[in-house]
Amino acid sequence: MTTRSQAKKQGQAEVAPASESHPGSKRRTTVEEAPEPEPEPKRTKQNKEGYQREKSAKKEDISEAEPDRGNGTAVEPHGREAEEIPSSILEKGIIYFFFRGRVGIDEPSDVKEIARSFLLLRPIDRDAKLGEGVIGDAGNSRLFAIPKKILPQTGRDRWISFVEKCGASFQQLKEEFLSSKDYDTKTAGERHSPAATPVGEGVYAITSTGRESHLAYILTIPKTLGEVQKEIGLKEKGSFIISTKNPGYPSPPNARLPKGPEYPKEILEEFRSLRWLPTKPMHLDYANAQILMIGESSGIEKALEPQKEDQQKGVEDPAEEMEKLEEEDCRRMKGLSKDDSTRIFSDLEVNAKDYPKLQTTF
Repeated sequence: MTTRSQAKKQGQAEVAPASESHPGSKRRTTVEEAPEPEPEPKRTKQNKEGYQREKSAKKEDISEAEPDRGNGTAVEPHGREAEEIPSSILEKGIIYFFFRGRVGIDEPSDVKEIARSFLLLRPIDRDAKLGEGVIGDAGNSRLFAIPKKILPQTGRDRWISFVEKCGASFQQLKEEFLSSKDYDTKTAGERHSPAATPVGEGVYAITSTGRESHLAYILTIPKTLGEVQKEIGLKEKGSFIISTKNPGYPSPPNARLPKGPEYPKEILEEFRSLRWLPTKPMHLDYANAQILMIGESSGIEKALEPQKEDQQKGVEDPAEEMEKLEEEDCRRMKGLSKDDSTRIFSDLEVNAKDYPKLQTTF
């Protein structure tokens, strides 16, 4: 497992921890934040080791792939038996990692020159599998902004991200997120906001382990982590505990948004008097939803822990489902292009020549 280089901490704000149940609790924690707005035979424990050897032998270097954009969507609905999907997997899909340089800085030379990082989630059905071709635009993408720039690594790293866009189409992402923008200001004249730079792509799952929710991912691109990925905190396999903030309570001064999420009564009633709730996928379908992310140094082990009820029913382990999804994604991306940057942008239905290449070094 590759580890990241330590990045300097930037600013702190006190907020209630993800585990806090009542607004009057005396427990508090430090949150670092920067402001702004197809079924397969089941594998038994006895043959898992052999499966891992087979997986390693099959995983090819995707850099040797022949270009083939494919058509339609790679998502194959009902590709898996629904009853074989672990109950702890609330949602799964494709995840992309981006950052944007500070104003006027198209090619950041270190983390300090990054304005913020982003997670882009493209959900697919829980019982879907991935075939060949691009993922396809379902108009359900979600964009998370991480003002802290780097990803939380351990339980001491806690900061707030927020849903910048939800239910987004690829065209909307192209116009409002991926592209650069030039604009005029009264005090500084013309300013340039750089285009978004890709730093990774893979598969993800939002899971529930009872009292906690997790966002777990496995990277497909790049094959080997570079300096940029390590500095930002990306791992080959990683996870965060995620909790949704009750909009009825004020945010810390440096984590306030101009407007809160417009949750329906159904979600608001879930909070009752709680400041935080384990995140559910439906919480992420509202712009400005604030999500507390806490690092998990154990990687994805806890997030993909099998549930007893599933084990009793003989349901596949969450880790195995994630590994199958990652294998499918690896084969899929391999057929899109010989170049990692082109693979990512082709998947998002834009021309890679118009955007920065996937960055691995500063």
